Amino acid sequence: MSLFCRVIQAEDLQDILDLENKKLQEAYPDEMERMMAGWNSKFRIEALNHYIPLGWSFLARDTENDRLMGYFIAQPLLFLDGQTQTLWVEHVQYTSLQARDELCELAYKLGREKHLQRVYFPNDNGVPNSIKAFKSESWQPGTLSVKTTKG
Repeated sequence: MSLFCRVIQAEDLQDILDLENKKLQEAYPDEMERMMAGWNSKFRIEALNHYIPLGWSFLARDTENDRLMGYFIAQPLLFLDGQTQTLWVEHVQYTSLQARDELCELAYKLGREKHLQRVYFPNDNGVPNSIKAFKSESWQPGTLSVKTTKG
């Protein structure tokens, strides 16, 4: 399979939501559980509407049938954990390991090309397998968090 990657555009939103809803249906056969999982997801419509216009989020499509094979949402952060410039990858989703690997490599290369000090990846959904070659390290900041909402 041959993939092409590009920056996510506003018109890609429905394809992303369709992909995520399919993944939710596979993971949560019960409709109520699926709805609750969607509410607590990193791909909520509000998040996508925040990340997509920033221009740092990318998708991968199959060149033969133009089908969405995966995507990541990300944003640059300034002055995080002592680093001047970093790329925060919030979420990676994919339908093939090839798409996952190409998207993770793209985020890494984007960080290098833009002279960012680090790229922070989520430690889930198979991402650690994709970034082993880049000599990834666990991020353990000396930071405490306090919830400001119930739940």
